[in-house]
Amino acid sequence: MLEKTNVKVLDKVVVRFSGDSGDGMQLAGNIFTNVSAGVGNQVSTFPDYPAEIRAPQGSLSGVSGFQVSVGMSVYTPGDACDVLIAMNPAALKQNVKFLKPGGVIIVDIDSFKEVDLRKAKFETNEPFAELNIKNQVVEVPVTSMTKAALADSGLDNKSVLKCRNIFALGLVCWLFDRPIESALRHLKAKFARKPAIFEANAKVIEAGFNYGHNIHASVSTYRIESDEPTPGVYTDINGNTATAWGLIMAAQKAGRPLFLGSYPITPATDILHELAKRKDLGVKAVQMEDEIAGVCSAIGASFAGNLAVTSTSGPGLALKSEGIGLAVMAELPLVVIDVQRGGPSTGLPTKTEQTDLFQALYGRNGESPLAVVAAATPTDCFTMAFEAARIALEHTTPVILLTDAFIGNGSSAWRIPEDNEYPTIHPRHATADQIAANGYRPYDRDPETLARLMAVPGTEGGQHRLGGLEKDFTTGAISNDPANHEKMVQTRREKIARIANDIPAIEVLGNADADTLLVGWGGTYGHIRAAVDQLNTEGTPVAMAHFRYINPLPANALDVLRRYKRVIVAELNTGMFADFLQSKLAGKEILRVNKIQGQPFNVGEIVDKVKELTQQR
Repeated sequence: MLEKTNVKVLDKVVVRFSGDSGDGMQLAGNIFTNVSAGVGNQVSTFPDYPAEIRAPQGSLSGVSGFQVSVGMSVYTPGDACDVLIAMNPAALKQNVKFLKPGGVIIVDIDSFKEVDLRKAKFETNEPFAELNIKNQVVEVPVTSMTKAALADSGLDNKSVLKCRNIFALGLVCWLFDRPIESALRHLKAKFARKPAIFEANAKVIEAGFNYGHNIHASVSTYRIESDEPTPGVYTDINGNTATAWGLIMAAQKAGRPLFLGSYPITPATDILHELAKRKDLGVKAVQMEDEIAGVCSAIGASFAGNLAVTSTSGPGLALKSEGIGLAVMAELPLVVIDVQRGGPSTGLPTKTEQTDLFQALYGRNGESPLAVVAAATPTDCFTMAFEAARIALEHTTPVILLTDAFIGNGSSAWRIPEDNEYPTIHPRHATADQIAANGYRPYDRDPETLARLMAVPGTEGGQHRLGGLEKDFTTGAISNDPANHEKMVQTRREKIARIANDIPAIEVLGNADADTLLVGWGGTYGHIRAAVDQLNTEGTPVAMAHFRYINPLPANALDVLRRYKRVIVAELNTGMFADFLQSKLAGKEILRVNKIQGQPFNVGEIVDKVKELTQQR
């Protein structure tokens, strides 16, 4: 093997694959991510899909990107990339702004003909000069070399061109010293039912890897350091898959069958897809005719004793609101998953935001309190899906789990947990023996949690009526009594408040002596964590508190916030969580860092804004 020269040793590196939406950038990026996780790197990914279903080929609006950061102490996919792979001029034009100074650009020079340049709205035939690119540019004839590698394959031209992404993957594996044997295993699994396609891609990835040997003296290569991992079995997992698996774990720990009633909607559909595969684990996943049917089928399944779930995004959550109100009134366990996207209305379906918080907290008629939790990372989606199910079953309430497109589609390396790492879940279900001994009333409550006692239909002696009309506090019969209604409203409210006794306290990270606390919630965790590390390194003392439990807040949350001279909330909306905290902290001003562009934060944006706010006050 040829000796590499000009090797850069980095603790982390960022690679961005970009091309037309049909060029397979997501597949190439995912395989590179899995291979990197397999050699012990931490990983964080950002699939950046075009909003159009199928924009014209080679157009600026049709560019698809996949950015991944691999290495040590990786919290985000990176603000900018060390290596940019651009499969056509449109990809170069749209993504060169994400490249670091001194970074490397790899282009498929076969796709930079005059017709391609015009599609990308270049005004000259010198795209690199026109964009004032001063980076190291590697012009690779990806298309022609792919065709040469597959000249005897028997594949038609369209199938051959679909392998271009794998040639680029092979070259990137060379640049970062990734084993192509691992990539081949992933390709074999991907094309298990298409052996001819696998064989073609195997030839192409080897051709791309070998091409790297031939240019080894003319381009920078990289060696990436790795953290010492906790022993265990690891896999690369995205947030939507982790959510589905967390629900399966919860169902097993509760001893209840899992039911999902859902309707496809970007970016939540993959949860339905994943659970539909798991009939072997007793999962019932049903695609209903619309969002309202999705939530109503789940409510029926909950009444029948299932761990009941419905999944959606912001527009679907709006449609489900009346059904969720019914579950609040009936005090039925229900997990509602909202993978947030840009809005309002259909908005930006493939982009990320945190703009459904107020809808989750308040988006129902009447006094309709429920629990709201949020996942912080792709792998944390597993934990918070489990937690949402636990809270729902043990406290007999609907729980809304907020994730978002960034962590739902993004992925991280995840250690598969041992069975004993998650607790047994205890649903509030009366047994026939309990009913025989004590009788049954549907609103008998646990004196500590106020969770009501449920009876699964068919349980002897457990006959009862349930519905959306107000019930008598004692008998469970329909009641229009004003005083009883107020008592039931206050009881349902207090039941949610008492969940605070059953969730972890908020933890403070960063500089223990800082007088500034940077606060976030949900999927902004990685960017805020990286910003706090950078701020402290650069001499701006900052502590950090990140919220995964929103309603109720952790029991110590307000005391923690009151300790700091300056509280700054960073979120991908106009300040919803800041307003929520402000309503609970009379007399304390909550400062804000906001972004509403359908994109996650850049770490640098948070750092600059925090410095500005700390200098002003």
